[in-house]
Amino acid sequence: MNKISKTAFCILFVMCFINLAVSQTIPSARTRGMMVLANKYFTDKWPEPGKPVSTDEERPGNTWTRAVYYEGLMALYSVIPDPSFLNTMLQWGEFHKWNMYEGVTTRNADNQCCAQTYIDLYMLDRYKEERIKEIRACIDGMVKTDKVDDWSRIDALQMAMPVFARLGSIYHNESYFDRMHQMYMHTKLKHGTTGLYNSEEHLWWGDRDFVPPYKEPNGANCYWSRGNGMVAAALVRTLQFLPEKIKYRKEYVTTLEEMFEALVPLQRADGFWNVSLKDSTHFGGRETTGTALFTYSMAWSINNGLISKKDYLPVVMKAWNALITESVHNNGFIGYVQGTGKEPKDGQPVGYDIAPDFEDFGLGCFLLAGTEVYKMTKAMEPVVKPPKPEKENVKAKKAN
Repeated sequence: MNKISKTAFCILFVMCFINLAVSQTIPSARTRGMMVLANKYFTDKWPEPGKPVSTDEERPGNTWTRAVYYEGLMALYSVIPDPSFLNTMLQWGEFHKWNMYEGVTTRNADNQCCAQTYIDLYMLDRYKEERIKEIRACIDGMVKTDKVDDWSRIDALQMAMPVFARLGSIYHNESYFDRMHQMYMHTKLKHGTTGLYNSEEHLWWGDRDFVPPYKEPNGANCYWSRGNGMVAAALVRTLQFLPEKIKYRKEYVTTLEEMFEALVPLQRADGFWNVSLKDSTHFGGRETTGTALFTYSMAWSINNGLISKKDYLPVVMKAWNALITESVHNNGFIGYVQGTGKEPKDGQPVGYDIAPDFEDFGLGCFLLAGTEVYKMTKAMEPVVKPPKPEKENVKAKKAN
């Protein structure tokens, strides 16, 4: 190869690399449109905030499934400050009198999940003490006891950890951070005898029922996609409110980094992750909620400088492209959402046209992912400056 052809080859290689990098991003306007479309479908179907959720059974409107939706809506409101989004969230909180299912004595993380949005709404208007009063009393009650084993399922981390973190941040009170960390470490290291985190494979068992000797049909450990997604989401939603120099920060960042490294090789060729992360034959196929939560946590971590954009942007874009092209219908319905449960076989079947038992939490996961992808791609896009107005012809003006 002569000198000229070598130069041409290098230029071609660089141009291909640049084109590949550009092709991995999705215009922020498209992400914005898909989020608005999916949210409109849901609010058209469920127009009354706070109304009990009725599917195979009736559940209160402030249960965890609806609360996860409002986490997503609050995230959407942060990038698209549409007053209708805010009004919907306020009506929801007011309907429930800013309280939780089973009231201030509950220790159930599922019941406490709604407080993430209550507190976020309180932070928008700190004169509205009623928005935080009940949840503060609830968590204060937990801090005063010695009990630390409440979070026996990994999805409980997402429901409750961010509540403790928000309270600690608002009141500058490290006792919330301390108790939160004690409960988290109990789940990580002690539940199921030796903890629910596999320090070798860097993934989490759903609860004590799935620690070894339990195995998937292919002989692998059982790591449930949405459960691990909930852990990743819990960590980023906690880190948002932790002081930079607090001693617990390193633990959460390190665990996220370990999880992400373990998850990348498990991503499917189509961009999704399977319901069972290590066994594609056990209820395999596309699944939206786990994929969305991994997308959310990775995108947030890129946006906040925790992980390498170069390494993880292709992973995030591949996943987000899969979600918006394969999961979302033209009318905004989101497919491939596994219904409620705690393991791969629950909430089946999962499919493009199959509605899960509860549609709300799937949308919440999708909106969380979308908002972080939107922030990332928006920041990457060139700023288009408006054209300068033509200068007035002074001489012509004087002549007139």
